[in-house]
Amino acid sequence: MLALIAPGQGAQTPGMLAPWIEDPANKALLTKWSEAIDLDLLHLGTLADAEEIKDTANAQPLIVAAGLLGAPALAATDKYSFVAGHSVGEITAAALAGVISELDAMQLVRARGIEMAKAAAVTPAGMAAVLGGEREIVLRAIADLGLVAANDNGAGQIVAAGDLDALAQLAPEGARVRALAVAGAFHTSFMQSAVEPLRALAATLEVSDPKCGVISNKDGAVVRNGREVLDRIVAQISNPVRWDLCMNTLSENVSGAVEVPPAGTLVGLLKRAVPIVETFAIKSVADLSLAGEFVVRHNQEVKS
Repeated sequence: MLALIAPGQGAQTPGMLAPWIEDPANKALLTKWSEAIDLDLLHLGTLADAEEIKDTANAQPLIVAAGLLGAPALAATDKYSFVAGHSVGEITAAALAGVISELDAMQLVRARGIEMAKAAAVTPAGMAAVLGGEREIVLRAIADLGLVAANDNGAGQIVAAGDLDALAQLAPEGARVRALAVAGAFHTSFMQSAVEPLRALAATLEVSDPKCGVISNKDGAVVRNGREVLDRIVAQISNPVRWDLCMNTLSENVSGAVEVPPAGTLVGLLKRAVPIVETFAIKSVADLSLAGEFVVRHNQEVKS
């Protein structure tokens, strides 16, 4: 069995949409989305510099747009048994699974980015990646400083979030700490004010049950009810991402995983944490042919 996986904020790079919109149909689609959400995705995806696309309100719609442009190019979404996304990538995954339309996904992620940016501006806070070290020692050090393990990414990577002074003191034994260039403490109570506006918007969207299993950031559970998928995505804004549990679920259910654009981050985590799952990252249009072969091979192995 195969899974499609979608990356989250931080995976964006300048000019990443340029190759994808050489296809006139993709360019027209991106233009349509830009007009619908009042954000120039054409500019952000082709001409904007790293500083401009780092902004939360810009980065999140850009990342979802990249995934939605790249995945259908495989013309094989019906050949996947599961989808999963990291943080904002859950919106990409929900659209790929047919829970919401692509346009609704873009409207939801636009609102998410704006509301999270507003929440981040209320109280100064930040995030830092803790690399290596014993898991329990790292988690204890984070908790002792009143911080939150906002992203438990497995593979020896945990992202702490919270008060800036506390983050500056974080130094678990045997681990390296690297401050992240983000505007706030995402996936913590610092984001609580962003939840209700997103919940209200989500309630107006047309929702269908997914065409395949959706693996949730909350606990790694496989969700097959469309409204529950959306409810979990909204609640996750102020709660930790358990990507480690998502990877456990992937390891138990699939032989291969294809990461949609902007790909690379999640494949790297899977290779280190659960190498039993074979991976493929769609980093450019040129990767599509090999990605298609990867999909065909894994589906043939299942049939045999």
